[in-house]
Amino acid sequence: MSEPTTHTLDVPGASLRYDVRETASDGGTPPLLMIASPMDARGFVTLSGFFTDRTVVTYDPRGVSRSERTDGAATTTPEEHADDLHRVIADLGAGRVDVFASSGGAVNALVLVAQHPEQVRTLVAHEPPAAAVLPDREEALAAVADLHAAYQARGAGPGMAKFMALASHKGPVPAGFIAQAPDSIPGPWPSEDDGRRDDPLLGQNLIGSTTHEYDFEALRAAPSRIVMAAGAASEGQLASRAAVAIADRLGSEAVTFPGGHAGFLGGEFGQAGEPEAFAARLRAVLGDAA
Repeated sequence: MSEPTTHTLDVPGASLRYDVRETASDGGTPPLLMIASPMDARGFVTLSGFFTDRTVVTYDPRGVSRSERTDGAATTTPEEHADDLHRVIADLGAGRVDVFASSGGAVNALVLVAQHPEQVRTLVAHEPPAAAVLPDREEALAAVADLHAAYQARGAGPGMAKFMALASHKGPVPAGFIAQAPDSIPGPWPSEDDGRRDDPLLGQNLIGSTTHEYDFEALRAAPSRIVMAAGAASEGQLASRAAVAIADRLGSEAVTFPGGHAGFLGGEFGQAGEPEAFAARLRAVLGDAA
């Protein structure tokens, strides 16, 4: 696999950056697009290293890292992200692609398949934070609204503390959950409110990625193969339960992957999952040769 080459693509409201790691020996296999949100392309350095026999494409979502917004908007919707992905795939000029999408990226990729199924051969959607599909949707969506309100009122420290409490909670979300969640946790978030409200997770993408209502009719009719994935270590957590719920709505079963929500990371952002085992599982699901 070659060193990544970076491409710039101007789209409505943003200037996107995406990286292509090409190989000359893919045997006709479609490119593999690895995406997340709000995590940028840096999070896929380790995982892409296990796929040196096929072209791998990564990108920074709009408003994150190298992909600047040009419209001045403070929030991004899954529909906007999906349109960006549609344009990136078209710009590649390689026809249909396979997609591994994690977290908010899985939300966006499901919207992409609903709108442009002709562009995706196989989608592996790993743990979308799709609170709106849960049996306890009312409580889950209320918790999201409450933690977003905490972020808007008091900044990134309290907002991230409450986000982590919700993301790691196992089982149905109780009523009033966020009010009982801690206001601070160790980490790189400021202990004092710095006044900023443009955090890519808490400010730009949280509401859109959790409240999105899926077009299940379009997803079921799509020629794309959709595989929902959930981490073995995150069973019972919100994003894992959402993957299971979406699979059920699609008439399938979620596939278990090694590790938890960050199971594919190999030290990026200070987090280490089980990337080698994760890559092997992804290969098997995609139907790649080992």
